[in-house]
Amino acid sequence: MDTTPETRARMSRQRSRNTEVEMALRRALHAAGMRYRVHRKPLKGVRREADILFGRAKVAVFVDGCFWHGCPEHATWPKSNAEFWRTKIEGNQRRDRDTDERLASAGWLAVRVWEHEDPIEAAIRVRNLVEARRAARART
Repeated sequence: MDTTPETRARMSRQRSRNTEVEMALRRALHAAGMRYRVHRKPLKGVRREADILFGRAKVAVFVDGCFWHGCPEHATWPKSNAEFWRTKIEGNQRRDRDTDERLASAGWLAVRVWEHEDPIEAAIRVRNLVEARRAARART
């Protein structure tokens, strides 16, 4: 891959865990009284980790970066190494869909939060989904 040392350094500094967006969402969920696990695999044997996990409710939250996951609103396609990046981002999207399908078939709900979303609004959405699943589980 043809790239500059500056680009290589910048990309290597991109965090995959505990990003600002993820931390803001976690703070908002915690402030709302929600308790959760972080960076856990919802399913054994599947090498994919949720950013936030509500085990009993079977809700796995993934905080997706607009660039890395091809946000329909904010994704940009780089001009340098365009083929590499298109392959990489489209591969991420395929993996995300596969993850969501695997979780759904095992009774889990995958929730995708984009990095551009307001963390308070995203926390409310996540809390409502978790509470609805808890209530449904209590009825059965």
